[in-house]
Amino acid sequence: MTHRNIVAILRGIRPEEAEPVAAALINAGITKIEVPLNSPEPLDSIGRMARRFGGEAIIGAGTVLTPEDVARVAEVGGKLIVSPDANADVIRATKALGLLSYPGVMTPTECFAALRAGADGLKIFPGMLVGPEGLKAIRAVLPKGTEVLAVGGAGPENFAQWFAAGADGFGIGTAIYRPGDSAETVSEKARTIVAEYDKGKP
Repeated sequence: MTHRNIVAILRGIRPEEAEPVAAALINAGITKIEVPLNSPEPLDSIGRMARRFGGEAIIGAGTVLTPEDVARVAEVGGKLIVSPDANADVIRATKALGLLSYPGVMTPTECFAALRAGADGLKIFPGMLVGPEGLKAIRAVLPKGTEVLAVGGAGPENFAQWFAAGADGFGIGTAIYRPGDSAETVSEKARTIVAEYDKGKP
């Protein structure tokens, strides 16, 4: 199975929609799924997806702001912790529990602070403010092999530019899921995104 570095961000999903939407994403070739903690009953959604699809997808939480949140996500089987900021306590708590840590960063200072705290990869957020040119400049100083995801402003229309600037993958929100979208709608959007990702990837 082709490994695509795309994280589907399901902000606003409800627990009863979680499994059909996850199945649609996995069938389309997207195997990283994040439920932001400001969604309705997010831990229920994460738990349902982790129990059913934990063997074939990496399921976790976004908008994770505290070490307590990290522990709660781990309890329901989540493996991925994505934050809007680079909170060293959250990163350390994530790694202590053996989960994957992707904090949000925008400046070289934040990038290095996150890496020192043990982050697995960096989420450039909001991507549209940094842009491919900004990422290219930051990439020049980052340690070789640092994984960078562009989130916010990265989508099928500009994957190729982000790849050229050094992005390893993307977090995709409203372009893949809006609250109320059916599994069929998500499947269509996901297939378009996967096709463009595969076309743009060097």
